[in-house]
Amino acid sequence: MSSCTLAIRVQAGAGRSQVTGYADGVLRVKIAAPAVEGKANQALLAYLARLLEVRPWQVAIVKGARSRAKVVRVEGLEQPELEARLRGLGQ
Repeated sequence: MSSCTLAIRVQAGAGRSQVTGYADGVLRVKIAAPAVEGKANQALLAYLARLLEVRPWQVAIVKGARSRAKVVRVEGLEQPELEARLRGLGQ
C-alpha cells in the first residue's frame, strides 16, 4: 500500500479545530482538545482523517508525539494526491 508523510505544526487547546495554513510543506493546525494525556494527538489524527477523506487507521504520528512539530504518515495516499487534497486549505 502506498503512503506519504506530512509535516504538521499544532496548536492545542484552541477554540475550535481548524487548518490555519499550508506553506512550504508544513500544515498548520489548531486543535480544540487540550494537550493532556494524548487527547490533542487523538483529536489531531481524527481531524486529519476527516480532512483528507481517509479512514482513521490510515493516519499515524511517526515523529513528534510530544512536540508541536509532528510528522504524520498517511497510508493509501501518494505525495501528489496528498498535496492536491491540501491545496487551498487555510488560505
